Amino acid sequence: MVTTSEVMQPDLFENKPADTPGGGSSETPRPLPVPSAKIQRKLEELKHAIRRHDELYYVQSRPEISDAAYDKLFRELQDLEKQYPELVTPDSPTQRVGGTPLAQFSKVTHEFPLLSLDSEMDEESVLAFDQRVLRDLDVDQVSYTAEPKYDGLSVELTYDKGIFVRGATRGDGAIGEDVTHNLRTIRALPLQLREGETYSSHLVVRGEVFMKLTDFHTLNRRLTEQGEEPFANPRNASSGTLRQLDPAITATRPLTITCYDFMSPGAGRPSTHFEAVTRLNAWGLPIPQFRRQCRSIQETLEFHREMFEQRDMLPFEIDGIVVKVDRFDWQQALGEKSRSPRWAIAFKFPPRKELTKVRQIAVSVGRTGALTPIALLDPVEIGGVTVSRASLHNVEEVARKDVRVGDTVKVERAGDVIPDVIERVPVPGEKRGPPFQPPTTCPVCQSHTIQEGPILYCTGQTVCSAQLKGSLEHFASKSALNIEGLGKKTVAQLVDKGLVKELSDLYTLHIDDLLRLEGFADKSARQLLGAIEKSKDVSFPRLLIGLGIRHVGTHIARVLAKELGSLDNLKKATEEELLQIHDIGPEIAASVTHFFQESRNLMVWQRMESLGVRVQQEASASEPHAQPLRGKIFVLTGTLKGYSRQEAKNKIEELGGRVTSSVSKQTDYVVVGEDPGSKFDSATKLGVRILDEKEFSLLSQSENLEPSSSNE
Repeated sequence: MVTTSEVMQPDLFENKPADTPGGGSSETPRPLPVPSAKIQRKLEELKHAIRRHDELYYVQSRPEISDAAYDKLFRELQDLEKQYPELVTPDSPTQRVGGTPLAQFSKVTHEFPLLSLDSEMDEESVLAFDQRVLRDLDVDQVSYTAEPKYDGLSVELTYDKGIFVRGATRGDGAIGEDVTHNLRTIRALPLQLREGETYSSHLVVRGEVFMKLTDFHTLNRRLTEQGEEPFANPRNASSGTLRQLDPAITATRPLTITCYDFMSPGAGRPSTHFEAVTRLNAWGLPIPQFRRQCRSIQETLEFHREMFEQRDMLPFEIDGIVVKVDRFDWQQALGEKSRSPRWAIAFKFPPRKELTKVRQIAVSVGRTGALTPIALLDPVEIGGVTVSRASLHNVEEVARKDVRVGDTVKVERAGDVIPDVIERVPVPGEKRGPPFQPPTTCPVCQSHTIQEGPILYCTGQTVCSAQLKGSLEHFASKSALNIEGLGKKTVAQLVDKGLVKELSDLYTLHIDDLLRLEGFADKSARQLLGAIEKSKDVSFPRLLIGLGIRHVGTHIARVLAKELGSLDNLKKATEEELLQIHDIGPEIAASVTHFFQESRNLMVWQRMESLGVRVQQEASASEPHAQPLRGKIFVLTGTLKGYSRQEAKNKIEELGGRVTSSVSKQTDYVVVGEDPGSKFDSATKLGVRILDEKEFSLLSQSENLEPSSSNE
């Protein structure tokens, strides 16, 4: 085993640059170090050692060194290659992730067609397959190779002189997509076949890319916590990851691979499929676990039964077994149909029922900051759909059902909505994990959580990436800072490209940033920057609305602004002080104080101030002329010509009034436009004053003007 050593040893250089007299630099550039034979040997030893440890860890699952020792080896190789870039080769372990994101995948014509398999679901059909094989070969008995049918994505791998040079998806069987860069990120796939072994100079290998169940659940948990859509099953996760245009993203996801055949019609190919796969393993390629050479169809059926019983204990997902005539000469004699071989079938398992196991409980953070517990499950088929997650709704529901990691649960799916965990199913002897503990901090941004009723919320509205798109859209909306041009599509691009990571980043955007976005030219970019600049002068109520404090809508924002006068006063206000204000209840008071107690929110506002955002002076609540409609309750019905419904509502609230959705005896005015609804009838019955649009406009312009008409 190679041990680590210092990279820069003086005696490893053949051509040492001469010292410059006086310690200064010479006018002639110092020549780059020329790698000595010793350096080159060292580099090859490091690559060999890292490849060996990769195989031990990712293929054979029996590592010999610690992660720290492995990292030290890897860093040493990186340092040497940085010192001598001319020695970097495509098969180096450091080159697993490289290249810029692709615009699209190029097409690859397979050297040998990647055929699909006929599928069977019952033993009678498999026995009939065996009878056809015996009849066509005119023999009494046939040996088969039986292998687990991994639920992943088929690929073709090409090696030239033992070096991995190309990989492609199956596609339609004749033409696939070039995913070489993404396949190179898979640690279990050797970039160079094992040295000292004999193999063809040109080798085409078939394999299956898949994801282990623990890795799949970990990935889904991460996606769920970030408010992203998790994958339905490991196969979808594998396919979606392998077809990423950016190999750097693929490298962050835990793909692995197994290889099950190589195409070499020449004399170097073994006589049986079982021997061929054994040879792949000798070359350092991972091969299927639990495969078996069966002397008859009865042994094959027994293998199927064993795999079905072990299915839920395997570390990866399988949906059956693959049965292949073992001898290659017999495979050739049997031949192929148009899209499938006559010498192989897939013997599928029956669909899983609705009972499954909870592997993890993740907490999803939605666009509103609500934290929803999600059960990540062993994939189970329900109504023809594979389900791998189910909602637990809220923390009180988890406690009521007492669902824990490792429990067996009954899952129900209704329509196209996310399935529900109906109940825990006690299993004799099943060891239970600890009860679920509601998180005290947001899993995405680590801001504190607050519980309102049965629901947990993240208090970091201005910094939480799971809420960021929704927060930005709300911040720019007409009722808030009214930033024209900052719509849903633009917000999505700003966040996805990392240009805006929290609200205050909006005020650091430059024209070059916007020109990177789809749909922006110089004029539109400057218009949006102008709108952002204009929004720096903002009224106190609009800022409160824009910050997205839960329960603080237009009316409550104006109430808080009028009563407290400044943001500094609001930040200092206690729940008890807020509760003294008319219209402020316990939920609003708690939400406001928790928002301003979260240091991350305060830091965002401080940064906004430093970037020039200014809050306009708000009129004091002690000045009644500032609110001529103070205390008045309005209901709007019908279509107004001069106002949108939101504009009319904003106007009323600016002047101290309040808009409700239904007419009651407490209603002061019902404003009636064209085609009024039942609210007009209710106002008539209750004797509530009715205003047409002209009267409403006059009333909203003067505190002393009484309406000229009323309901008699």
